[in-house]
Amino acid sequence: MPAIMSGFVANRLPALTYPLYRRYWLASLASVGGTQLITLGQGWLVFKLTGSAWNLGLLGAAVALPNIVLTLIGGVIADRFDKRVIMMFTSVATASLLALLSFLDYQGSITLWQVLAIAATISLITGIDWPARVAIYPHLVGREAFINAVALNTVIWQGTRMAMPAFGGMLIAAGGTWLLFALGSAGFLIMFAVVSSLRVHVPAPNSASPWRQLQDGVRFILHSNLFGPLLVIVFAGMFFCSAYVQLMPVFAAAMGGDETAYGYLLATGGLGAVIGTIVASGFQHHARLGQLMLGAAALTAVTTALFAWVAASGLLWSALAMTLLASLFSSVFIVTSQGVLQLTVPDHLRGRVMGIHAIGYSLIPLGGLLLGGLTGVVGVAMAVTIGSVVYALAILLAGVRNPRIRDWSGATPAMVESEPPLRENEPQTV
Repeated sequence: MPAIMSGFVANRLPALTYPLYRRYWLASLASVGGTQLITLGQGWLVFKLTGSAWNLGLLGAAVALPNIVLTLIGGVIADRFDKRVIMMFTSVATASLLALLSFLDYQGSITLWQVLAIAATISLITGIDWPARVAIYPHLVGREAFINAVALNTVIWQGTRMAMPAFGGMLIAAGGTWLLFALGSAGFLIMFAVVSSLRVHVPAPNSASPWRQLQDGVRFILHSNLFGPLLVIVFAGMFFCSAYVQLMPVFAAAMGGDETAYGYLLATGGLGAVIGTIVASGFQHHARLGQLMLGAAALTAVTTALFAWVAASGLLWSALAMTLLASLFSSVFIVTSQGVLQLTVPDHLRGRVMGIHAIGYSLIPLGGLLLGGLTGVVGVAMAVTIGSVVYALAILLAGVRNPRIRDWSGATPAMVESEPPLRENEPQTV
């Protein structure tokens, strides 16, 4: 690597100076990119099969509910067993299910209930996978690069969210949704191949019973005047506000668009999320970090409601602008709040506690079920507006009125001790 490039990586992207993390990050790029294609493909396939906003909500429930249940158990599993082996199992299982979905779709024999069943099974597996992914970070990078590792993971999710929908929309137009599921399967096979080659040092597991370990994680959250209220805001935002993405096919149809317009709407949201991630990276040590977090959350509610009305009115360019802003503000809140939580959770509780935090992402498709049901009663624009208002109330009650969050300063964040992995050019076990 040229000296100038090495210096840039060491100063700006220190997590990538750790060989194990670098390989893991590149593998995650393949699997997360596959996940974005899967989300796009499942939504469009269900809408093509049924043309129903309610069935899009059912898809959201099939993705969310199993994941929520298994994530609680998955956090305990991640804190008790080899995280590498866990991810190897989940990667192969997910790749197999996606290959089956791709085959059924290609044959033209796919039904709504088959899509829902496979989505639900993958969701169960993801409930075990996500906590392991979060809990493995301290074993891949040193303490000083930990926040950068978290940020780089966010960049993967937001970057692929920007690039994959437009690419996926073109693939759907060219060959059909089965191509997306096939590529998603390939992405998880790459993740398996890379993770199986990693060798990391993992401390001896806690000897407490699994039930006791789960209780410890929940108790930590309930007794924290930071975690509990912040999770209320995160969960409310995902369930009531960010769930509007589940209804994107409905908005695309309202604007007279096809699968390409659908892809552009999701891609624009991804662009906003990437910009928000970059902006948020400069806030991590801001003296008024708490106020910035809450302000970004409030602006997410406002811009999401505005998006719903302009999109339902058929104003494509205005809708693109609003979804970009909504995703930007949402990303600022998610990145900054997750950074605060990651820095304050003890390492021995990380899998359980951050696994519970990860439930928030599963609430997005579940919230789609609620918004899909409301759409049939009050219309899609009013349904999303109602969700945004509920989110704003959660921000007010759990955040603005909470001095610990409102006055949180990132100037002197707490750090958690962990055994540092090896840097570039240091011997390692592979």
